[in-house]
Amino acid sequence: MNTKIKLAAGAVLAAAAVAATPASAQVAGIATSSPEAVIVRAQARITAYQQIEQQYAAQIAQIRTLRQEMATLQQTLDTNKDGQLSQQEATANKTAVDQLQAKEQTIAQTTQPIVLAQTYAIEQLINDYANVQQQVVNDKKIQIMLTPDAIQWAPDSVNVTDALVAVINKRMPSVQITPPAGWRPRQESLATQQTVAQILVGVAQQQAAAAQQNQQPQQQQPTGR
Repeated sequence: MNTKIKLAAGAVLAAAAVAATPASAQVAGIATSSPEAVIVRAQARITAYQQIEQQYAAQIAQIRTLRQEMATLQQTLDTNKDGQLSQQEATANKTAVDQLQAKEQTIAQTTQPIVLAQTYAIEQLINDYANVQQQVVNDKKIQIMLTPDAIQWAPDSVNVTDALVAVINKRMPSVQITPPAGWRPRQESLATQQTVAQILVGVAQQQAAAAQQNQQPQQQQPTGR
């Protein structure tokens, strides 16, 4: 059995990752899903990330502060306020540029153990994903499994992400977040971690935009005289 996961295009994964689809029969044995969509919704992944956030709370707070400081520095460099940093603006304030580079390097170093812990948690799920997929394929008598971006249109019933999530939650209710000494992640694990991060950022941005929209006061209707 081939245990390597075929990675789907990250641009189409956010909707597949967060949308719950009806658990009904597939169309002519064809089904869609992606490993990233399943892993991002797996309870073991969610719990592991929560544990990592608690374990590295101080580092995450430091990263947040550094990014805020970088944003402030970038605003001071952007003298024409066009939202972009030209070569002329950068050379005009070398001290600020050096500070930006130093903060960026600190962020990279501080982020490394967090990413490593997340990747270790994800790799454990990847290691069993082929078995998860095969169980759903057998249960639903699926003949063809495609990624969502491979189909221009299909009814919701072909999406078996819910079924895959249910199986992976039963098979792997939890994962470890502390890699053993000398552990090095596989390339596919790092790629999946990056895709999961992109999905989570996209979801957070959508939620923030929705919350901001809900907070906007409704326009007052003109009153008649």
